[in-house]
Amino acid sequence: MKKITYTPIILAIAVLMGACSSIPTTTSLLDQTRSDYIAAQTNPNIAAYAPVEMKQATQAMEQADAASEDRDNVEKIDKLAYLAKQKIALAQEVAKQKSAEAAVTAAGKERDQMRLEQRDNDVNRANANAAQSKLASEIARVETAQAQSNLGHALARTEQLESQLADMAAKKTERGLVITLGDVLFGSDMSRLNADGVRTVQKLAAVLQQHPQRTVLIEGFTDDTGTASHNQRLSERRAGVVLTALQEAGISSERIALRGYGESHPVAGNTTAAERQLNRRVEIILSDADGKVMQRQSID
Repeated sequence: MKKITYTPIILAIAVLMGACSSIPTTTSLLDQTRSDYIAAQTNPNIAAYAPVEMKQATQAMEQADAASEDRDNVEKIDKLAYLAKQKIALAQEVAKQKSAEAAVTAAGKERDQMRLEQRDNDVNRANANAAQSKLASEIARVETAQAQSNLGHALARTEQLESQLADMAAKKTERGLVITLGDVLFGSDMSRLNADGVRTVQKLAAVLQQHPQRTVLIEGFTDDTGTASHNQRLSERRAGVVLTALQEAGISSERIALRGYGESHPVAGNTTAAERQLNRRVEIILSDADGKVMQRQSID
């Protein structure tokens, strides 16, 4: 029998042919589908929102890979790769849609939460406003009651003051209570109080001590006998005598003001002795409860 001899070249060809027969068959479509599949596997939205579709894509991918391993014909491999590619695309689209829907739902919940919080804020604000209004009403009620009480107290104090000054012939005027010290209460030198005048001023001082918020304005007047300058000085001296008497009776100088008007502001004519005597006078004007005295506005 003739022995067959294999040369190295023939052996190399045989090995190469065996190796080629074991290499899987692939196509560009299959390679692209595998790339899409890897991208899909790493997409967290697909795992979260399209697990069923991804499972179907995996099964289709395994079939395409199996055909490649079995070295089936290219047409079958591409057909299976195309099917897998479509299922991968479906999984991606489903994941995209459901992710968007989830975002809308989340936004809706956030909006609802914001509306709820806004409603709670509105309720709280309304409650706070109501409480504030109630408190303001209560404060106004208390202040009104206090004001009424103060007014009642002030009226009572005024009535008490008027009663105390009644025996001094105090008159109510638009400027307040006015006590008039006529000419008969001054001594013969016309600038010194006689005993009755002193007692009258002392009575007034006692009343003022009971009403420390009150002040007085002392105004001196004369008739038109003599010169205007003489009468002005005389009116000031007369008012000063009353001021001094009040101070000696314990009334602070800060509560006393003085004005001399001379022969101006007569209360009667100056043609008879009786009229002139009425004009020779000192008027003491008591302030209001706040210590204010209305000043004379014009010369009569």
